[in-house]
Amino acid sequence: MAIKIGIVLGSTREGRVSESVGNWVLEKTNDFKEAQFEIVDIKEFNLPFVGTTSDNTNVEKWNDALSKYDGFIFIVSEYNHSISGALKNALDSARDNWANKSAGIVSYGSAGGARAAEHLRGILSELQIGSVRTHILLSLFDDFEQFSIFKPRNIHDQNLNNLFSQVTDWAKAFKTLR
Repeated sequence: MAIKIGIVLGSTREGRVSESVGNWVLEKTNDFKEAQFEIVDIKEFNLPFVGTTSDNTNVEKWNDALSKYDGFIFIVSEYNHSISGALKNALDSARDNWANKSAGIVSYGSAGGARAAEHLRGILSELQIGSVRTHILLSLFDDFEQFSIFKPRNIHDQNLNNLFSQVTDWAKAFKTLR
């Protein structure tokens, strides 16, 4: 059975660039045949904030969607030195469907999203998600025009291939635990 990796768009904000970054990552997987990759947009699930309603319809849809993946690549924007509230809520809205899966991080921000990625790693660890070492840091100054038009440098290509390999290899290993 093929390994499936979800590319999670971690922002729901109007004018977000996570769609551009996620689509770029997806496009770069075209030559990588060891896994199937697809976009998972948390915005499409309209998740309620944890504890604000008893209607779990969208949370159940979210969990069902996550259950089919063996690993994830998180597209993470840095908001106030951390991840977005929407991503934190999406992570908290699922527990069992995260466990024993692999994850990679592609972050962006003024400092490449490094602080958000470090916060995310702690959360992933608590959810029993193994995050791989390779991490793509995209600079708002060097990889975006006018801070909003995504124009990635070619320097990221080799690291992306390493990220895909690591996430896939770990996903295969973790699959034996599920």
